[in-house]
Amino acid sequence: MRNIYVEFPNERPLDKQDVELVERKGIGHPDSICDGLAEGVSRALSQEYVKRFGHILHHNTDQVELVGGRSTPEWGAGEIDTPMYILLSGRATTQVGDDVIPVGEIAIEAARKYLKENFRNIDVDTSVILDQKIGMGSSDLRSVFGRKGIPKANDTSFGVSFAPFSLTEQLTYEVERYMNGTMKKKVKASGEDIKVMGERYKDEIILTICNGMVSKHIKNIGDYKAIIEEMTGLVRDFVAGITDKDVRIEINTGDDIDNQSVFLTVSGTSAEMGDDGSVGRGNRANGLITPYRPMSLEATAGKNPVNHVGKLYNLLSKEIACEIACEGADQVYVRLLSQIGHPIDQPLCADVQVVGPMKLEKRAVEITDYWLENIQEMTEKCLKGKAETF
Repeated sequence: MRNIYVEFPNERPLDKQDVELVERKGIGHPDSICDGLAEGVSRALSQEYVKRFGHILHHNTDQVELVGGRSTPEWGAGEIDTPMYILLSGRATTQVGDDVIPVGEIAIEAARKYLKENFRNIDVDTSVILDQKIGMGSSDLRSVFGRKGIPKANDTSFGVSFAPFSLTEQLTYEVERYMNGTMKKKVKASGEDIKVMGERYKDEIILTICNGMVSKHIKNIGDYKAIIEEMTGLVRDFVAGITDKDVRIEINTGDDIDNQSVFLTVSGTSAEMGDDGSVGRGNRANGLITPYRPMSLEATAGKNPVNHVGKLYNLLSKEIACEIACEGADQVYVRLLSQIGHPIDQPLCADVQVVGPMKLEKRAVEITDYWLENIQEMTEKCLKGKAETF
């Protein structure tokens, strides 16, 4: 029997409360860049380990630091004066017997690939300095990692998530994805550094959007203003496809159009001009930053997908919460707590809070038990890049 507890707290779902705040940092935010690189390096190392040895070896690459560079954006042009500096660090298995694994080379190549695939306006050869200081992990954690049977938790830690998203959370999440996806085909001047802040007071929702604009695609201040207006209209139309509620869209509210002081970049990210980044300072594993919801401070991206509960329990709690919510719950909160050295499918505590009918208790236990029983499926998802970690 697993330590699964189901509670039915007497509380109003968030969307029934008066005030709500939620944030999403887009893929081009300096913190999200670090998250993406950390996860890309972990996945590349995992795949190399599987290729060489048939299974993933111990590693954690959740330490990435980005030091912003300097740039000179100009209408229709612009230059990167000082490249951004990115340090890949963490721990990994670098040698097995006489077989030496080129961890540093794998990490650098994975980082280059990630940047090339996700940033249209960053020249990886000239705009970025990539460095790595990945060393061998500690003997005790490698020992825990290598124990037989179900993987043993490498930490005493917890993961947490919730479902379903409120309307404000859904809009905040989906608008960034739209702007960094479909909208890019229509607006080349929009960079990847997009942050969406959602605020709701009763029935009024405001989405404040910061979008780094790409200078080479903008002729002058008049053109910039027209593009912002075009983007505002596109986002408004996209939102109208999700809800018929009145949603206010405000983009780059810090601009001073009269003095031509605007969010203009060369590469589409503020990382080019002094804005720094770190793993774990951005979105949680469900893709949002939610001050009105429970959150874990764990950096999910870059942790090994075999026994690091800081990754697995955050991802798993999201799956559990979503499935229980689909059974008819108004709101579900899931918190999973591990003990270092104990099997990851046997948490010290699996606490499920359901806002909804008490008849859901049995299904909540069954769903939680199923996902814990099959927790290693999450490892495969991470290996294939199918698990969203930020």
